[in-house]
Amino acid sequence: MAKVRITQQGTIHCFPAGLKDEDGKLVNAEISAVAYDGERLLMASDKPIPGEGRSAVFSLPLDSRGPDDSQLEYLTTPLIRQAVKYEDFALTTDGRHMLATTGFDRIDSESHALNAYNHLLIWPLGEPDEVQVVDPDPRDGVEGSLEFRQKLEAAIGQPYYKIEGLAVVPSDKGDGLILFGVREQGNSHDDFAYVRRVIGARYAMTDSDNIEFIEDLHDVYAFDPAEYEGVNHECGLSSLEYDPYHARLYLVTSFETEQGSEEVIGGYLWVLSLSDFHAGKPPTLVTHEDGRVLELEHKAEGLAVLDRERLFVVYDNDRNHELGSVDERDERGLEVVSQAGGMISRLWHRNGRLDRLRDGFPDHLF
Repeated sequence: MAKVRITQQGTIHCFPAGLKDEDGKLVNAEISAVAYDGERLLMASDKPIPGEGRSAVFSLPLDSRGPDDSQLEYLTTPLIRQAVKYEDFALTTDGRHMLATTGFDRIDSESHALNAYNHLLIWPLGEPDEVQVVDPDPRDGVEGSLEFRQKLEAAIGQPYYKIEGLAVVPSDKGDGLILFGVREQGNSHDDFAYVRRVIGARYAMTDSDNIEFIEDLHDVYAFDPAEYEGVNHECGLSSLEYDPYHARLYLVTSFETEQGSEEVIGGYLWVLSLSDFHAGKPPTLVTHEDGRVLELEHKAEGLAVLDRERLFVVYDNDRNHELGSVDERDERGLEVVSQAGGMISRLWHRNGRLDRLRDGFPDHLF
C-alpha cells in the first residue's frame, strides 16, 4: 500500500480578516479546488469572495517555504467572477489549458437565475482573460454550460447530482479523456446518496481554444470505500487528479457526519495506475508509514500534483472552524481568523509510490 506522512501544514489568508458581504455578514472562503501550473497555485472557493477587484478564484506563488499569500492575485475576468460554486480544476494533458468546473447541483427550469452554478470553463494557461464557456447554451446572451448540463443529466440519469471532481487523462482518440467526479446523486438536494462515480468523454481541441466532445458522456469508473478495512465513515468523491509523472490517478473522498451530538469531518486518499483505472480495478487506500489508514483531519476537497514527489491538499470544512493540528492559534478566536485563513497539507511520493504527505490547504479557514 502507498505510505505517506505529513511534513508541512498551515494556513493562508486570501482576503482581509473581517470582510463582510453586502448583507453585513462575515465572509468565509471555503476552498474546494486547487491546481498547480509549475509556479503558482490556483485555488477557488465554492462561496463568493465579494468586493471590487476580488473573485472566488485566486493564485499565489509556491516556494520552498510554502505558499506565499503576500503575492496573492485574484482572477477577475467577468466570466470567471460570475461562475458560482467552483469545485475542481484540471490541466489538459498537454499542459496548455486550464479547465474549471462548478458543482452543477442546481438549476432553475423557469429562468436563468441559477445559470452561474452550471459552468465548465477553459482558458489558455496563464491567460485567464481568454476564458471561454464549454458547451454553452446556443441562445445568444445566455451564459453557462447549459448544453453540457443536458449531457450530464443523460449520463447520470437522476434529477439531482453534484460534480466535485475534474481531471484530464490521455486518450487513444482525440486530445484526451475528461473525467467528472460525481459526489452526490438522487432525487433532490435533500434526498440523495453519496457516491464515488466517475463519468467521462473524449474531446478534441478546437481552433478557437475550446473543446468539443467527440462522444457521449458515459460511466468510466466507480468504487466502494466501505469494502476497505479502516474506512469508518460513509464518504463521497471530492476530487480527482491525474499524475502525469507516474501515469496514475488520485481520488479524494471526504465525509461529514455526526457521532452523537458532534460533527465529524475528514477524508481519505486513494491512488491507482491509469491502466488499472481503465480496467476498473479497485484503488489503493493510502496509509501512514506505520500502516495505519490515512484519515485526513479535515474535509479534503482538492488535490494538486506539484512534481514527481509532492502533492498538495486543500480543505473545505464548511461551517467547522476548528484548526486542529494545522495551526497553534487559539481556535476560540476563529470568529475572525476563519474569514481569512486557509489550511495546508502536502504529499510526497518517491520511486513510483507515495512516501510522505506534504503541504495542502484546508479552505474552510479562508
